[in-house]
Amino acid sequence: MLKTHRVLLLLSFFLLSACRSSEFNLDLEQQVEGATLLQFSKEGGFVLPPIPDSNPLTDGKAELGRHLFYDKRLSGNQTQSCESCHIQALAFTDGKALPQGSTGETLALNSQSLTNVAYNASYTWWNPILIRIEDQLFIPLTGDTPVELGINDGNLNTVLQRFRDDPSYQALFAAAFPNETDPYTLVNVAKALASFSRILISDRSAFDKGQLSDSAKRGQQLFFSESLECFHCHNGFNFSSSTVTINTRFPERVFFNNGLYNLNNNGSYPEDIQGKFKVTADWNDMGAFRPPTLRNIELTAPYMHDGSIATLEDVIDFYAAGGRNVTSGANQGDGRLNPYKSDFVNGFTLSAQEKTDLLNFLKSLTDYEFIADPRFANPFPAAEL
Repeated sequence: MLKTHRVLLLLSFFLLSACRSSEFNLDLEQQVEGATLLQFSKEGGFVLPPIPDSNPLTDGKAELGRHLFYDKRLSGNQTQSCESCHIQALAFTDGKALPQGSTGETLALNSQSLTNVAYNASYTWWNPILIRIEDQLFIPLTGDTPVELGINDGNLNTVLQRFRDDPSYQALFAAAFPNETDPYTLVNVAKALASFSRILISDRSAFDKGQLSDSAKRGQQLFFSESLECFHCHNGFNFSSSTVTINTRFPERVFFNNGLYNLNNNGSYPEDIQGKFKVTADWNDMGAFRPPTLRNIELTAPYMHDGSIATLEDVIDFYAAGGRNVTSGANQGDGRLNPYKSDFVNGFTLSAQEKTDLLNFLKSLTDYEFIADPRFANPFPAAEL
């Protein structure tokens, strides 16, 4: 069956053995059969991300993936595409607190940015077992609790036939999978989408170009200071401690509880958003989520895993307070006192100027070329949408 979410925990154990780091090839000549990623990932001096042996990166697969990403025919009822929740102008987020799937169900978690998604050490907000984009993609493609794109056993052949019958896709699939007589499979769809996702490299911000204002430079010093401690969770070239490259031998898949909730003051989080605890059932993992990249953070509001903080200014205030005290409603509790909260979230004091400086540094991570890059844009004429 394709009911991914119901068997997610079981699948996780199979994925753990199937997706070891040993699968990732460190030979660049074998990894990149086309020059797509190799050419432009070097603009910011980034090391290449890991690419699985089972899905070498090619221009053909990336281009097929781009078309599939923007095509509503990929959803069971033809009402949504991947772009519905991942809009290029918003650094591949959707500007909503919580997205809706193709059947109208509201998802429990905020749509994550696809900025530099190839470098994530794990995928989804909370699952330490999903370590390949290809595997994660089956959740939005086939998951049923909730439904996202809504592909299932009943409509899978119909969905694939839409592309099999389209002359444009016949050429795209042939270029992507030239050695296959019938390349129209869901596995190949996932491979193509993963290939497109891997080329979404953002490395051309003002920060990357060394074009920081004096205010942003002061903000940079604050960001990397022990008094604020931002850098403990958001470090390295991707501003996330959950980052891997082809040179990473021992991946560190980290998750943090930042004091967003503390239901009944016993450390718990709302049932649908309990973080890594959903996999491990270890209370030390309650409310622990993967730290996202801060690249393009200016564009990805609202914030946090549930989209419950509206602005970047509010995010700074949240961390300055050392967490959040929810004083009413079903989620009442003082997150500042959550017993599982990270030791790095202790609160701090900033002057108005220092807050502005920190904001300006975070905004220096915005890559305006990335969000307008035609290589990542919708390939279909507006009349076809």
